[in-house]
Amino acid sequence: MQNLAPIALFVYNRPQHTERTLKFLRQNELAIESRLFIFSDGARTAQDEDKVAEVRSIVKKIDGFKSVKVVEKTENSGLANSIIAGVTKLITEYGKVIVFEDDLVTSPHTLTYFNEALNRYRNEEKVMHIGAYMYPLKANDLPQSFFFRAATSWGWATWERAWKNFEPNIDILINKFDHQKKAAFSIDNKMNFWKQMQEFKKGKNNSWAIRWYASIFLKNGLTLNPSQSLVNNIGHDGTGVHSGINDIYNVVINPKPITEFPDIIQEDKKAYQVIKSFLANRKGNLVIRVKRFMKEKLAQYFSH
Repeated sequence: MQNLAPIALFVYNRPQHTERTLKFLRQNELAIESRLFIFSDGARTAQDEDKVAEVRSIVKKIDGFKSVKVVEKTENSGLANSIIAGVTKLITEYGKVIVFEDDLVTSPHTLTYFNEALNRYRNEEKVMHIGAYMYPLKANDLPQSFFFRAATSWGWATWERAWKNFEPNIDILINKFDHQKKAAFSIDNKMNFWKQMQEFKKGKNNSWAIRWYASIFLKNGLTLNPSQSLVNNIGHDGTGVHSGINDIYNVVINPKPITEFPDIIQEDKKAYQVIKSFLANRKGNLVIRVKRFMKEKLAQYFSH
């Protein structure tokens, strides 16, 4: 497989997470043939400076890739702006990109999956995004990979032809949604995607991912996903910018390579129903919800 996509890794102030992310990324079969670009954001506060410096000393020692380039910012751009700028830069140069953040553990086959899918669907206008994460679904009879409407952001890839449709302006996006679209966008109102859009507008989150999914959705685009996740997020320990302490989305990583890809370019109806069912029941019954709430509050209390 020639002409591999460059990898963009976005890091900030979590040295242990960054080290684990890099350790697993290096174990990927295609790591040694892949170009790695590490984007290190500047410290937001004086308290963050030491951790940012620690992360930078870790990433400067990285080997095991075809090449490694570290891009250090002096100012703090924030995660969303960093990702948008970094992805745009690499995609302009290479026409495609694979994107990771500093809290993702990968399978040894993750880069292979991305590159195969990037090659396979490169001319399919409707396919706009490749995701590596999948919720812990219970169904065993789903295909190895399938098309779905929503874009996951924990390890993903895209092409220049798709990224040019990214609309960062929340007002332009929101104005294109009617009642029916809001429901479809939110997986029949089972996931808080529309709420994330509203919260971005109010300044309560700074998500690039919700705007990217909205951009894809409004173009009737599709995303490719594995039925068993190739990535696990280790950032749900309260250290992340946007992540609380949570185990709902923990997964067992698929140990096998993905060898089957869909030929028909349309959303997989069965996968849609299985995901919808997972989202509807993901928080469990009242007792489980109360227990989780208490656990999160206690963890926050003791971490301050």
